Amino acid sequence: MISWQAVALVVVAYLLGSVPSAYLASKWLRGIDIREHGSGNVGGSNVWHTVAHWAVIPVGLFDVFKAALPTWAALVPLDLGYPVAVAAGLAAMAGHSWSVYLDCTGGRGLSCVLGTLLVVFPAGLVVESSLMLVGLLVRAEALLAWIGLLALPWMSAALGEPAAVTWGCAGMLVLTAFKRLEANRRPVPHGLERWKVLLRRLLLDRDVASRREWES
Repeated sequence: MISWQAVALVVVAYLLGSVPSAYLASKWLRGIDIREHGSGNVGGSNVWHTVAHWAVIPVGLFDVFKAALPTWAALVPLDLGYPVAVAAGLAAMAGHSWSVYLDCTGGRGLSCVLGTLLVVFPAGLVVESSLMLVGLLVRAEALLAWIGLLALPWMSAALGEPAAVTWGCAGMLVLTAFKRLEANRRPVPHGLERWKVLLRRLLLDRDVASRREWES
């Protein structure tokens, strides 16, 4: 049976995940709404381009922390097991992507993915963070992060991780795909171009082919 502790932890994880650090940083440091600048993403990449390079560090660390904390709490002090820990991490990721404080808009949740993996699947964290780092160096982080997410469920199963971890990795993939396609309810064109835009959102996390054009 699902305990009241598990339910409460998942709710708290969602509310903690909803704290929009990138939005707050943009308001405090530049007096702007980050959703109206750059790519419109409420996350570290847009903070880098529209707020300040150095601000990515505290924003990113907080976004990792807000997923890692409830995930760790489920496993260690509360001893609720992997299913609840993974659910808490996914709830934090959902909160980040659809923040209750921002009218259900938000970021892509990759920092929350890293925070959850840090606790329940460290080997997956190494793979995903390494691909993201390489992606930053070759300016293809969205694509390489997506490749890492696709690999995580298979890697988890191959390494004999708990089933909840494998399903959790699949859940991260689904949430990321849905968020990229939904893109904070940004409209899409009609006709053939619609499918091109959706494919770019899924693979490149942007609506246009040119990265420079999208960032500006």
